[in-house]
Amino acid sequence: MSEVLLFNPRSARAKHRIPNSILQVGASIEGKYDYVFVDGNLEHDPWQTIERHLKKGTFRYFGCTAMPGPQLRQAIPYSKKIREQFPQITIIWGGYFASNQYRSVIGAPFVDYIINGPGDDAFPQLLQALDEKKPVNNIQNLIFKQGNEIIKTSLAPLLDQDKLPQLPYEKLATFYPLNRYLGKTFLGARTAAYHSSMGCPFTCSFCAVVPLYNARWKGKSAQLIYKDIKYLIDNHGADSVEFHDNNFFVSEKRTVEFARLIRSENISWWGEGRIDTIDKYSDESLAQMREAGCKMIFFGAETSNDELLKKMDKGGTQTTAQMKRFAARMKKFDIIPEYSFVLGFPAETAQQVEQQIDRDIAYIKEIKNINPDTEIIIYVYSPVATEGSEMYEKVKAAGFKFPEKLEDWLEPAWQNFDLRKNPLTPWLTAPMVDKILGFETVLNARFPTVSDFRLTPVKRKILHLLSSIRYQKSFYKLPYELKALQRIWKYRQPEIEGFKME
Repeated sequence: MSEVLLFNPRSARAKHRIPNSILQVGASIEGKYDYVFVDGNLEHDPWQTIERHLKKGTFRYFGCTAMPGPQLRQAIPYSKKIREQFPQITIIWGGYFASNQYRSVIGAPFVDYIINGPGDDAFPQLLQALDEKKPVNNIQNLIFKQGNEIIKTSLAPLLDQDKLPQLPYEKLATFYPLNRYLGKTFLGARTAAYHSSMGCPFTCSFCAVVPLYNARWKGKSAQLIYKDIKYLIDNHGADSVEFHDNNFFVSEKRTVEFARLIRSENISWWGEGRIDTIDKYSDESLAQMREAGCKMIFFGAETSNDELLKKMDKGGTQTTAQMKRFAARMKKFDIIPEYSFVLGFPAETAQQVEQQIDRDIAYIKEIKNINPDTEIIIYVYSPVATEGSEMYEKVKAAGFKFPEKLEDWLEPAWQNFDLRKNPLTPWLTAPMVDKILGFETVLNARFPTVSDFRLTPVKRKILHLLSSIRYQKSFYKLPYELKALQRIWKYRQPEIEGFKME
């Protein structure tokens, strides 16, 4: 039986996060192939472990998940080494970077196939076809090269998530003790990560998952989510959960049922949702969620410009007025709204770009006045390769383009691209970026994130006092004194590092 090595590269955001991506792939081939997990986040030198396995001579396949940014620092050079040292190994990439940037990925001489979206069927079907030396053209969710032509097969329907095999937690535990994945966060002392659904029913033009799912969503039932979380509680001591779904709260009925089931377990939890979706939830539903431990919800607020929201295709119902009302509504239920804003969208002129940045900053301060508990996440706009979308076409017309060669993504500027702090876009000038990042520094000092529980009350008070005049006078230029303190106290930004502290 051919053996498969499933690799999760190191990520700056997921040091202690259960690697659900490769767990899902492992579940798809359970009983059909022998496989091993290698998690770059928990290995001092992942290459040594990979090389040790491959030297056995029994492995035929290397499966690698890849997100843009830090994961590429291992995914690219390790795949290249495998091609050089173990040319018999078939190299298969997955993850949304590979799907969105498929031309550069499949153009690399060391990547043979891309799983384009969910691999629950595609991955085992591909391995079987390769073992039996059969054509792969009829396998859905696949990208590969045939001669000089790139072949993209059709997208498969999303599967019933309740009918998928259970995630092989015990198999993972033979390689890494699961307690290493349960880190301390502001949610709890042993926080687990969990993924309960696939896709998202919306088509936001700046979102990287849209090309993979095309407004499709399938979620596990509340009963199965509870069963899995209960397993982590009972067997591994989990006391809190981060739901990393693209959109956990699509179904009010599912959310409320899960809340009812989990309430007696006394856990805290966090997830991602949409303002216009959850604003339709009844007051009773929101109260039940809070009683069941829902502590914070991440929302894409994006911008203070209603016309821009429409161009983003935010579902057609989210408005800037609604976002302000909703922040106030969440305060009544003691659920922290975490609003993310994207500053620096393209416009016709540099003056328009700068004016919109100023409006966004003023709007964010309005939100903080309405509900000071609102967590604010700030990104600088970074394009996503959503081919055919109005926004992406505008970006290309402005002169922006992604690297054509896969290895070019290892250049320092592109390594920071996914963190959305260094946009590399031609319409944003250095002073504009400095203004955005300066405001972010002042804002984080004036309102330190609740998720950084290492900040003592004294440290919070010092940051608050030092930033007050800057915040009130809208003076964000060169906030060196605040940056120095944030660096000394190792202030955490959850959009870069996640919630994990230990």
